[in-house]
This record gives sequence, structure tokens and C-alpha cells, in this order.
Amino acid sequence: MRIMGVDLHARQQSVAMLDTETGELIEKTLKHEGDEVRKFYSALPGQVLVGIEATGSMHWFLELLEELGIERQVGHPAKIRAAEPRKQKHDRRDAALLLKLQAENRFPAIWMPSTELRDLRPCCCMVINGCACGRACRTHCKL
Repeated sequence: MRIMGVDLHARQQSVAMLDTETGELIEKTLKHEGDEVRKFYSALPGQVLVGIEATGSMHWFLELLEELGIERQVGHPAKIRAAEPRKQKHDRRDAALLLKLQAENRFPAIWMPSTELRDLRPCCCMVINGCACGRACRTHCKL
């Protein structure tokens, strides 16, 4: 199994990966240009667990992991920060911290809906609030 800590940013991500069978540790930076990220994650063999810190721009990455069948956990930012005594942030160090928390079963995971459930959320709000948009809304939400 491979356990990964990923520090996600707008233009790149820092990855710290541990192969639990061999003990090999890999650190890598991936640019979000072209298909580099998709190629990297789709080439990973076997079972993979990815841990990331919750951010506002993470949904595209979660959708990619879900599409590739890769298990993911999203961590609570304040609890992750509390696990690091140093206050100075550094991308590679943050990725290594996420990996360490995963490997030690101390990762402060929060619940995240699947893409399918997240897509249904507006429909539930429309039904609860008595949406007046009619047939188009009911067709979109398959009601």
C-alpha cells in the first residue's frame, strides 16, 4: 500500500509518499499544467491512500482521485496545524506532516460527500425551500 500526504496549492502540489511494503519514501512536486497530475496518480500501482488538508480549491483534485478509484481523506486544517510545533510553513514539510499523520493513524479526517452527493445538494435545497423553477429543476434533479 502507498500512503501519501499532499499539500495542495493553486499551481502545484507537494507530495510525500511512503510505500509501506518497501519503506521507500518519495518526495515530489507536481505542476498543475497539462496532464502531469493525472498521469502521476493513474500510474500508481496497487492500493493508495491520499491525505490532504481541506482547502477551497480542492474539489477538482478530489474528483480526479474519485474518478481514478483512489481512496482519499480530507483533514481538518486547524487540527493538522496543531500537530506541527513549528509555525513556519513549508510545502514539503506540510506534505511530510500529512503523511506522518496518516502513517501513525492520527490524521484528523473530516467527512466529505462524494461527487454524486455534492451534486444533489442544490436539489435538496430547492425541494426544501419550495423551488418555483418548475419542470427544469425537477428534470435536472431527477425528481
